[in-house]
Amino acid sequence: MDEERALYIVRAGEAGAIERVLRDYSDKHRATFKFESTDEDKRKKLCEGIFKVLLKDIPTTCQVSCLEVLRILSRDKKVLVPVTTKENMQILLRLAKLNESDDSLEKVSEFPVIVESLKCLCNIVFNSQMAQQLSLELNLAAKLCNLLRKCKDRKFINDIKCFDLRLLFLLSLLHTDIRSQLRYELQGLPLLTQILESAFSIKWTDEYESAIDHNGPPLSPQETDCAIEALKALFNVTVDSWKVHKESDSHQFRVMAAVLRHCLLIVGPTEDKTEELHSNAVNLLSNVPVSCLDVLICPLTHEETAQEATTLDELPSDKTAEKETVLKNSTMVYNGMNMEAIHVLLNFMEKRIDKGSSYREGLTPVLSLLTECSRAHRNIRKFLKDQVLPPLRDVTNRPEVGSTVRNKLVRLMTHVDLGVKQIAAEFLFVLCKERVDSLLKYTGYGNAAGLLAARGLLAGGRGDNWYSEDEDTDTEEYKNAKPNINLITGHLEEPMPNPIDEMTEEQKEYEAMKLVNMLDKLSRYCIPIHFLLGF
Repeated sequence: MDEERALYIVRAGEAGAIERVLRDYSDKHRATFKFESTDEDKRKKLCEGIFKVLLKDIPTTCQVSCLEVLRILSRDKKVLVPVTTKENMQILLRLAKLNESDDSLEKVSEFPVIVESLKCLCNIVFNSQMAQQLSLELNLAAKLCNLLRKCKDRKFINDIKCFDLRLLFLLSLLHTDIRSQLRYELQGLPLLTQILESAFSIKWTDEYESAIDHNGPPLSPQETDCAIEALKALFNVTVDSWKVHKESDSHQFRVMAAVLRHCLLIVGPTEDKTEELHSNAVNLLSNVPVSCLDVLICPLTHEETAQEATTLDELPSDKTAEKETVLKNSTMVYNGMNMEAIHVLLNFMEKRIDKGSSYREGLTPVLSLLTECSRAHRNIRKFLKDQVLPPLRDVTNRPEVGSTVRNKLVRLMTHVDLGVKQIAAEFLFVLCKERVDSLLKYTGYGNAAGLLAARGLLAGGRGDNWYSEDEDTDTEEYKNAKPNINLITGHLEEPMPNPIDEMTEEQKEYEAMKLVNMLDKLSRYCIPIHFLLGF
């Protein structure tokens, strides 16, 4: 009934009546995502009628109402088959200002029309293969990049940027050819990186260092959404960029990694939005060549070094909370390098472990990133080793028992998901400089057996990568307990009493004869005794 009434007014009514009936339809079906198949033909005709109305010279408010209803109807894939034509796509491109030769977006009254047109294009491209082919023919990716350049430095049109980026993400997701076009022909890497810089309001203090205001306000919801869409689009653009071929590529990736470092050190409007923002930053960092990840850490300035050395001494003895804050911040410094971003990644990894689900999608990217960073960059590895595998003191509990990061990672080494347990074991192995004896000290032989078997290191040794010489980090407590540590379980066990000590001579003789009889039975089944005895 709703479709019939709307269709009748759209076909015969004037702009005011069309606007009213479509606004009512939109309000009623705003949250509708599943449609009745019986009204499918009516919805198709309503779509066709709306496109005809959009060809006319109608007020902006009527255009918005038409586009809102079209966006709702475009959720139904079957409706899109007859209405997805080149002519209709061009109508939406015109309304979204994607065909404009003018380099400016001055008419604020047109912004709602642009946003709704982009929303419609997102739905149509996602749900229609015909629209995906037409987007290639109409060179939609280039038009979207051009629109981004028009509004990249203008914060009051974040909605336009957000849905422009979302459409760019969808196109690069659905077409591998567009990824290549974005990367090389359209210079998508620097363009999207600049969009992120604008969203984060970055102020550069050095070539790859930005100013961080820890006391500043969080990102607004609009800035956060815009940044997330840009991160997703950048992921698609860089998905095959694991190796740097030119110096210009290296510079671009370092700038992007510096922007992502800034991203990790800021927060969104809510905790969930912050996690989503950081999650997309981690995914994108996984695409950055590992040689360019050195910008995640940076040297402390002379002022920061002096402040760190004097602040603790200047605080009065009764300022316990302030001293704890200073000590907490000092743990993010290692060997004169600022490790804040790595510390955020470590905390992010621990939160994903604590969730206890979706390890494959949520945990493996950050674990893989930390593993590669540790393998390639000495300071990062030593800082993470200090945080994850500090010198052992109490070895009375098994390595997998407890609430420390080490305990959680060791538990993952025996996870049912092969990919999860492999990357968790690999991370700990790299922190141990790929030395078997060092790994066994922290995990026990039983937990590490899977990794060692896969690498052919069950008999000991070390991996293929070269690391600096080992330093003796064993504590006195560990050295004293070491002779009594069970190598299989990795924890201290009290010496077991010798059962023979409490036997009489007759009992000892009985047990000895029992063993002889057992060996005699085994030998009759052609099992060589010397093999059993290890000769």
